[in-house]
Amino acid sequence: VQLVGSGGDSVQAGGSLRLSCTVSVVTRCMAWFRQAPGKEREGVAAIYTDYGDTYYADPVKGRFTISQDSVKKTSTVYLQMSSLKPEDTAMYYCAADPHSCTYGGNWFFAPKYIYWGQGTQVTVS
Repeated sequence: VQLVGSGGDSVQAGGSLRLSCTVSVVTRCMAWFRQAPGKEREGVAAIYTDYGDTYYADPVKGRFTISQDSVKKTSTVYLQMSSLKPEDTAMYYCAADPHSCTYGGNWFFAPKYIYWGQGTQVTVS
């Protein structure tokens, strides 16, 4: 299983970016995490690809939108980011799990996500 993330760039505060992540198989849950220098990895947004239920971390609610497009046997998940802030600067990783987005009610329990992309850098200045 391969996850390929893309779309990271350097933008000015208030700008927008769209990240994409393509996974080589259809998985039930896909998510975006991010990690800023010196900080722990944190969840950003997640989506159930079968019925579209989504969940967002509080810092990005109302600014980020996760969506997905499943064609044949692959899935692509997007993260549309608007009103970007300098604190959004981080390496963004897509992740996937074949069974569920949650672990004990936690949508962003990183160890449960089996598949990970290589990361794409977002810098907001």
